[in-house]
Amino acid sequence: MADTTPQARSGEGPRGEGPPGELPAGGSPVPGTGGTAVQTEPSSPVEREFTVAARTQTQMVIRRFLAHRLAVASLVIFVIIVAGSLGGARLWKYNYADITREFSTPPSLAHPFGTDDIGHDTLAQVLRGAQKSVQVALVVALLATSFGAVLGAVAGYYRGVIDSLLMRFTDLVLTIPLLAIAGLLAGTIGGGDWFVIAIVIASVSWMSIARVVRGTFLSLREKEFVDAARALGATDRRIIFRHLLPNATGSIIVNATITVAVAILVETALTFLGLGIRPPDTSLGLLVSTGQQAAQTRPWLFYFPGLVIIMIALTVNFIGDGLRDAFDPTQTRVRA
Repeated sequence: MADTTPQARSGEGPRGEGPPGELPAGGSPVPGTGGTAVQTEPSSPVEREFTVAARTQTQMVIRRFLAHRLAVASLVIFVIIVAGSLGGARLWKYNYADITREFSTPPSLAHPFGTDDIGHDTLAQVLRGAQKSVQVALVVALLATSFGAVLGAVAGYYRGVIDSLLMRFTDLVLTIPLLAIAGLLAGTIGGGDWFVIAIVIASVSWMSIARVVRGTFLSLREKEFVDAARALGATDRRIIFRHLLPNATGSIIVNATITVAVAILVETALTFLGLGIRPPDTSLGLLVSTGQQAAQTRPWLFYFPGLVIIMIALTVNFIGDGLRDAFDPTQTRVRA
């Protein structure tokens, strides 16, 4: 019987693949095949059609805050005021205690904010007053926020009798007017030193922060991660300070900024009443108190320090609004 199997033509390899050793287009020799080419797909990187960059919580908070234009502008103004009060007094040619030969002169190039009846440069005194007022406000915010956050955390975490005792004490302090308590403490301890005034104001400024943190903890303590930490053997102290307080940071920061504005206004009121910072040192409240008697004849002595007080209070409040919006968990997640 005749062999009907097709024979490879002369000069061709098996299965008509061409002469031995010749590679087809797009092929590559595979070791062990005697140079036989195996068709392969050209390699190319896999391209993703949609790429979403992951953002951390901090990045989203910063992005939301930067979207609040009024808060950003207020932050810039507040930083300028703080930097000017802390460093501008050293750069200005007059010291707040220097006495010049120009008495009660209106604003000019030599004295942009004018001078008082003794010859003090008003700009130098405003810079010194802003420095003391900002120092008082920052110390008050630090002390009041720390004490209020810890007290609210303990009350919200343990609940029960501890919560009732701490919150009833907080409510009792809240019923007494803040300015009356601060004035009584300042008159008893003795005013004059800015750090003493800061401690007095901080002792009556922690209540609202404590109540806010307590409410936040009452919600957070029921979360699954708290149960998981407790099941792993974490102590109450570790759960409060390592797991719960970081999750309440947004509320704490927002209330701390509000405390700064309140502290400046309370310090101004105490100094205006003669219970705050006293000469030879000065503050914005003291400048307003001494300048209000000459508001009609020498308005620069009253309006310049008053304008700085208003700017600080407004900018801090707007910064607080921006932080509140930035830390608000109901905000839409930003991807792009």
